[in-house]
Amino acid sequence: MKLKFPETTRKPAVPDRAGLACSRCGNTNPALFGSDHGIPYCRRCVAFSRLDAGAQPQIPLLKEPAWEGQIHLDFALTPFQQQASDQILDWLKQGESVFCYAACGSGKTEITFASIDWFLRHRQKVCFAISRRQVVLEIGARLQKAFPGLDIVCVCEGYTSVTDGDLIVCTTHQLYRYPGAFDLLILDELDAFPYRGNALLEHLAAKACRGVKLMLSATPDEVSLAEIEAGRLKVARLFRRPHGQPLPEPRFYLRPVWLQIFGLLWQLHRMAPRQVLVFVPRIRDGNRLSRLLGCPCIHSQSPDKDDIMRRFSGKEYRVLVSTTLLERGITVPSVQVIVLRADHPVFTMASLVQIFGRAGRSFDDPKGECLCFAASLSDSMRQSANLLHQMNESVSFV
Repeated sequence: MKLKFPETTRKPAVPDRAGLACSRCGNTNPALFGSDHGIPYCRRCVAFSRLDAGAQPQIPLLKEPAWEGQIHLDFALTPFQQQASDQILDWLKQGESVFCYAACGSGKTEITFASIDWFLRHRQKVCFAISRRQVVLEIGARLQKAFPGLDIVCVCEGYTSVTDGDLIVCTTHQLYRYPGAFDLLILDELDAFPYRGNALLEHLAAKACRGVKLMLSATPDEVSLAEIEAGRLKVARLFRRPHGQPLPEPRFYLRPVWLQIFGLLWQLHRMAPRQVLVFVPRIRDGNRLSRLLGCPCIHSQSPDKDDIMRRFSGKEYRVLVSTTLLERGITVPSVQVIVLRADHPVFTMASLVQIFGRAGRSFDDPKGECLCFAASLSDSMRQSANLLHQMNESVSFV
């Protein structure tokens, strides 16, 4: 006997998804749209909150910034920094977006302060967006010190209960909260994971900016370089650190993996009592090495990242093992850098340049060391060394 099913058990017809577009993330791929009772919605950005196809994300009601104070800096800008700062602000005032191509430790955060100050004084909304949570918290603290009395809000994992202030500092993921919100959007670490090559995050950034963008990087990607070469993007260059000394260039030690550990132990002994950041390619490498050295290891899955960094910055630890989590935005005075298995694919040219940029920032120790142990010389190792050498060759030093 042939069974008959009632009409109500039939699946509803799948709506035609061709031509659909998400106004938040720019998705036009029919396969990335779902359907709820016949209403199509974007699955590509549903993690940020559901948005039906054709609907517009709600523009947030943000307070008008109030800033009448004075910027506080521990040190005056150098003539090179001041020149870059003035040039950037002039272009932004003219409605031009700007790319700041600046070496690690050259003070690119500080040269944004004049632009932030100008926009806030004109009651315009400013956001400082960064790829990584840990850097958001550090930049937020630096901005709070530079702009005393200003209501600065950090928005990132674990810090989302308050999302509005006179100045917002957030991860690029959190820009989904602010469509059409910012007159000045500062995008730091354009070349960093997860922003680089991520069309979703790039679209969120574009939607969040109703005015001009200031983009910061020590290692611009091919797209940005092409825009600069074609004259479609204004660029300010700064390859000199405030203390006037050359950028540290890496030294490479090529040896088998098992011998790299002996080399590391010797270098840690030689570098005492200075603090050392030891970078490894994988979490399991870090956990093993931290047990061997009797020191902490920090990585993306560490539950106590903030506490580890606070104690390392306070010199409670001399050695800290890290994955690429700390390759960017972290400033620890007089720290030295060692990279194990530097030829691992996780260490890209941009990653290594950023890692080397942790060393030599201090006025008291401007000639920090960057050492790499590897089984062979990778393209990324060679390219990073060449780039730092070219930056040093392009300027004169005191």
